[in-house]
Amino acid sequence: MGELRVRSALVTGANRGIGLGFVQHLLALPNPPEWVFAGCRDPKGQRAQELQKLASKHPNLVIIPLEVTDPASIKAAAASVGERLKGSGLNLLINNAGIVRANKLDNETLKDMAEVYTTNTIAPLLLSQALLPLLKKAAQGSPGSGLSCSKAAIVNISSNGGSIKEVYLWEGIQAVNYRCSKHDAPVPHLIPMLSPQAALNMLTRCQSMGYREHGIFTVAFHPGWVQTDLGREGGAEPPVTVDASVGGMLKVLSKLSEKDSGSFLDWEGNVVPW
Repeated sequence: MGELRVRSALVTGANRGIGLGFVQHLLALPNPPEWVFAGCRDPKGQRAQELQKLASKHPNLVIIPLEVTDPASIKAAAASVGERLKGSGLNLLINNAGIVRANKLDNETLKDMAEVYTTNTIAPLLLSQALLPLLKKAAQGSPGSGLSCSKAAIVNISSNGGSIKEVYLWEGIQAVNYRCSKHDAPVPHLIPMLSPQAALNMLTRCQSMGYREHGIFTVAFHPGWVQTDLGREGGAEPPVTVDASVGGMLKVLSKLSEKDSGSFLDWEGNVVPW
C-alpha cells in the first residue's frame, strides 16, 4: 500500500519525544500532508524551539496552542484547525500527549491518578469529540468504501504497560496511575500510573464501534519503550529510538484496513494483548 497519504493531520504533545517525531516524519513523507497541526502547551516557549525551527522551514506546519486538560483550549484548537482546513475535514488525529507519575502501588495518590487520567484518557476522548465534525467531513469527502487511516482516523498512543494480561515491567516500575490510564505501560516503576493506559485502550474500542458508522478508523499503539523523557522515568535507557518507533507506526498505519479498526498494536504491527 506504500507510504501513508493524508491531506491533514493533528498531533498532540508535539513539541518533544514521540509527538515531535510524528511531526518530523509526516513532513518528510514523499507526499506530505497539506496541513500538519502540532499541538503543544506553549508554542512560543523554549520547549517548542524544535517545532518553531520546523515551522520556519515548512509552511504546511501550523503550531496550535493546546492544553489537552483544558476543555476551552481544546475547543479553541478545534476551531483554529477548522478555519485552516476551510471545510475539507481532518484526516488524522494522533492523540499522543501523555504524562506519568512514578509512584508505587502503596503510595499512589488521588491527585496523581486524577492528573494522569485526565491527560492520558479523558483528553483523547474530549479531543476526539471536539474534532469529530472535522473527522466526519474528511471521511465523507474521501473516495472509496471502507475505513482507513488515509480517510479519517483516530490514533491513540497507548502503552503495553496498560496491558492487563501482560502487566509489563511491573518489577521495574509499578506506575499504577499510568497503567490504568493506558491499559498498558512500558516502564516498570511507572506501574501505578498505567491504569489510564488500560482505560485508553477501552476508549479506543468504544470509539471504533461508535465512530464506525461515520467512516472513522480507530487504533491504539504501543510505541515501544522509547528513548524519551517519559521512557527514561525508570532510570534505564530505553532500547527503541523515536525515529524507529514513529517510522514503524506510520508504516503500520499505511497497511491497516477496516478489519483492523479497534486493534491494539505495537510499532512493528504485532497485536498487543489487552
